[in-house]
Amino acid sequence: MSSHDGDEVRLQAWRALLLAHNAAVRAIENDVQREGRIPLTWYDVLLELDGAGLRGLRMQELAQRVVLSRTRVSRLVDEMVRAGLVAKKPDATDKRVVWAVVTDDGRKALRDTAPAYLRGIHRHFGSHLTEDECAVLAEALLKVAHGGERLDWR
Repeated sequence: MSSHDGDEVRLQAWRALLLAHNAAVRAIENDVQREGRIPLTWYDVLLELDGAGLRGLRMQELAQRVVLSRTRVSRLVDEMVRAGLVAKKPDATDKRVVWAVVTDDGRKALRDTAPAYLRGIHRHFGSHLTEDECAVLAEALLKVAHGGERLDWR
C-alpha cells in the first residue's frame, strides 16, 4: 500500500466516524425527545457531573469532557441551573473558578432519561456491530482520544 493509499484509508475512516457519530446522535436525540425527556446535551452534562461525584467539575473541565466550547457549556449550564438540575458553586480558594454540581433533581432527570438513552445507543449504534467490532472500535477510539496511548478499557 502506498502512502497515498494509507492517507485515503485514514480519510475514509475519519469521514465514516463523523457520519456515524452524526447519524447516531441525531437518532438518539430524537428518541429521547420523543419520550419527553431532557435534551441529549443536558443528559451528557449530567452524566459527567454525576460521575465526578459530590464536588462536581470545574466549568473548564466540563467543557473538555462534553466536547463543547466553554461559551456553549456556560450557556447550557445556566439553562440547567434555571431548570434546577445543576448548581454553580464558587471555589473557596480561587474566586476565578466555578464548579458545576448535579442536584438531586438532576440525578432524577438522569435516571429517568437513562433507559431511553441506552435503548437509543443499542438501536442506533450497538445493534449494527458485533461485540468484537465494538471492542476493536472502543480500543481504537480511546487510543486516539488519549494521544496514541493504548489503554485497557475493559
